[in-house]
Amino acid sequence: MDHKYSGEVLSVRGSVVDVRFFNEIPPMLSVLYAQGDRKVTLEVADHLDLNTVRSIAMTPTGGLPRGASVYSEGTTLMAPVGEELLGRVLNVFGEPVDGQELPENLEYRSIHNAPIELSQRVVSEEIFMTGIKVIDLLMPLEKGGKAGLFGGAGVGKTVLITELINNMVGRHSGMSIFCGIGERCREGEELYREMKDAGVLDNTVMVFGQMNEPPGARFRTGHTALTIAEHFRDDQGKDVLLLIDNIFRFIQAGMELSGLLGRLPSRMGYQPTLGADLAELQERISSSKSGAITSIQAVYVPADDLTDPAATHTFSHLSSSIVLSRKRAGEGFYPAVDPLESRSMMLSPAIVGQRHYDVAREVRRTLSLYEDLKDIIAMLGLEELSREDRLIVSRARKLERFMTQPFNTTRHFTGMEGRIVDIADTVTGCERILNDEFKESSERTFYMIGSIEEVVSTEKSGD
Repeated sequence: MDHKYSGEVLSVRGSVVDVRFFNEIPPMLSVLYAQGDRKVTLEVADHLDLNTVRSIAMTPTGGLPRGASVYSEGTTLMAPVGEELLGRVLNVFGEPVDGQELPENLEYRSIHNAPIELSQRVVSEEIFMTGIKVIDLLMPLEKGGKAGLFGGAGVGKTVLITELINNMVGRHSGMSIFCGIGERCREGEELYREMKDAGVLDNTVMVFGQMNEPPGARFRTGHTALTIAEHFRDDQGKDVLLLIDNIFRFIQAGMELSGLLGRLPSRMGYQPTLGADLAELQERISSSKSGAITSIQAVYVPADDLTDPAATHTFSHLSSSIVLSRKRAGEGFYPAVDPLESRSMMLSPAIVGQRHYDVAREVRRTLSLYEDLKDIIAMLGLEELSREDRLIVSRARKLERFMTQPFNTTRHFTGMEGRIVDIADTVTGCERILNDEFKESSERTFYMIGSIEEVVSTEKSGD
């Protein structure tokens, strides 16, 4: 069978394969197929000279010898799109990994699409409600915007993203796409089961490029998920909720490939193209007149260092950043969101309303003052503070506990029924705490509850 381009393997170095073509070479980003012990899929990354290309492997290169035949049609990697994918689990190639066959006659599209033009974009000022008190009050998410969950290892990024799926997918009228990049296979399997049990899988497409896959596959998984999301937005006019776990693994896969491709690393060992790689993915997440793509992304922060280049580059693309704190997790405050480090561009009186804005500012001010007073309390004790400062400490400690919340997704660990709290109840609850309505109440009654009414009912039953 004649192919448009044919050649042979020149060298194999891990996930990087150099190929010499007999006539002309295929364009950048073309897919190549090499025939070793098994078929290996490659993608053109560099043109070395008029006959040689350097490519990255999407599948393991074990058993691929020098001199193996390579062919290409000059097309890019394609992903299936359409409603037939709902309820399915796919890999970077759009192949099912849930043990079932894909339907026939699916439409396939290139995973390398340009972002929609600025003139076609729509900016909404609508809030995306999550039912999680601390997020809705202090760092509300933008519908059609990008939100990031930043945190080190083991502070609850995946638990929070699972709870957001649980709370939002049920109420979210559009499609949901979950994209797992370089995370544990166990987490993906658990998420699949939980979504099936919750009855939301039928409205969701899951795309995975897990830890055990080559860096090339992990690097392109986000592009495959976005191609499916763009089809729902542009062709079907649907709102799409895109959940990505974890953006750092996407950057890390690019870093591995960059080193193998022989590029000089930039600061802290990252690839010199870090900004461009991330922008290429993030700029495709946007809203048009036909529909919105709202994205929530988990971002692993190496060594809890928020000045790490991976974290700082990601910050610049987001409308809301939710920072998870190891210190708060250690104190038992879950979700372990740091209210002073986290930010949202949506927290403005014109968008959330004057009352919500004023309460959120006062909550943040109270918590900030308490943070400043902690050193004095540690050295001299609470008794040495002025009456006003003692009131601030009392309010702040109650607010800290009121901002905790039991999750539906952790019910089998904690035995506590999860709560989804309306934003109006959250604002009212914080306002009442700030007005000292619960001055005599025990701090313990505010811990792991839903709305403030639970404190009132607890006190009544206590009486």
